[in-house]
Amino acid sequence: MKKTEQLYEGKAKKVYATDDDSIVIVSYKDDATALDGLKKGTIAGKGAVNNRMSNYLMRLLEKEGVKTHYVQELNDRETAVKKVKIIPLEVIVRNVSAGSFAKRYGVEEGIIFDEPTFEFSYKNDELHDPLLNESHALALKLATKEEIATIKAMALKVNEVLKAYFLTLGVKLIDFKLEFGRLADGTVVLADEISPDTCRFWDAKTGEKLDKDRFRRDMGGVEEAYNEMMRRVFGN
Repeated sequence: MKKTEQLYEGKAKKVYATDDDSIVIVSYKDDATALDGLKKGTIAGKGAVNNRMSNYLMRLLEKEGVKTHYVQELNDRETAVKKVKIIPLEVIVRNVSAGSFAKRYGVEEGIIFDEPTFEFSYKNDELHDPLLNESHALALKLATKEEIATIKAMALKVNEVLKAYFLTLGVKLIDFKLEFGRLADGTVVLADEISPDTCRFWDAKTGEKLDKDRFRRDMGGVEEAYNEMMRRVFGN
């Protein structure tokens, strides 16, 4: 598999075409953004942490029957994935109140929900990714009714698998964002990444934040938090 021209560059990744039309290569960067792109910085080693951790979790999910875009880890920062057309819905699953949920509804962080909450936002930078509901998604023709049902079922399965997995590492999965894409034949698969950039991780005993919130909130210890999550997942 040979990397050819760059197709896209986003906040955290670059995507390259390959000599196989059905495969692209994703390259993870150390660049970090927060607060809708207003805050910018660099987290040393972040690209390698996010790439390797995301691939590990995608493989774990595949074993549990969740279809993903993952094909092969090429090196610390690059991974071959199936080419997908991203469905412009960000899917947010929450187990505990934190971040924008706590702010939006005026509640404290750390309230454990009886069951997970499920949110869609419209993946659109110009509009600042507004929240929307299922009927809005259908009205805007972002996805079909069947696709939305598939996405919800897959997202809740991801939550069930990862919540249990991270607890074995002494980590609470507070909430996370997922993206899904369509393969050429229309199959919906989990895409993008699962990492400290897209998840909130709290130490199960101390409540210490082990994710991008340390960058968002200028808490310090950002690289250390990412490396700690890497150590817990890979044991080194």
